[in-house]
Amino acid sequence: MSNDGFEIATLGGGCFWCLEAVYEQLRGAEKIESGYSGGTLANPTYDQVCTGSTGHAEVAQITFDPQTITFRQLLDVFFTVHDPTTLNRQGADVGSQYRSAIFYHDEEQRATAERAIQELDAAGVWGAPIVTEVTPFTEFYVAEDYHQEYYRHNAEQPYCRAVIAPKVARFRQLYMARLKR
Repeated sequence: MSNDGFEIATLGGGCFWCLEAVYEQLRGAEKIESGYSGGTLANPTYDQVCTGSTGHAEVAQITFDPQTITFRQLLDVFFTVHDPTTLNRQGADVGSQYRSAIFYHDEEQRATAERAIQELDAAGVWGAPIVTEVTPFTEFYVAEDYHQEYYRHNAEQPYCRAVIAPKVARFRQLYMARLKR
C-alpha cells in the first residue's frame, strides 16, 4: 500500500485499450495507465512490444482505493472482460504481448489471484482451463501518450467499435452498481 492509502494492480488482458476503457469507469479505480510489463527491454516502445520479442505484455496499471474496491473485485471484472483461456491472444490480437497476465505486487495479491483462478476453473466458468499467468511485478513502462484514454478519444474508430465497445457494454451491464457516477 502506498502512502496515500491506494494500491496498484497491473493486469494484462489483450489490448490495453480494452482494459483501460473498462477500468476508467469503475468506482474505486482512481488512475488507469496503459503500458507494458513483464519484459526484458527497458523503456520499450509500442513498435518494439508489437514484435513480441521484448517479452512485455500490454497492461493496464490501476491505482485503486482498497476502501472502495478490493483487488479481488478488480479481478472479477478482469475475468469477465477478456478470455483468460486463450494463450497469447485475444480475438484477432495474437502474440505474447496480448497474453492474459496478473503481475502481482505482493503476496496477498498473488494468493488472491491464484485463488480466483482456482475458483473459476473449479466452477467451469469458461469451459476451458484458465491460462492467465500470475507473475511477480517487476517494472511498468507507461505507453506513449496517444495510447492513454484511447477509447475515450477514438470511440468511433473501427477497432474501438468492433472490439472495445462490446466489452465496455458487457462490463456496464454486469457491474452497473459499481460504475462511477
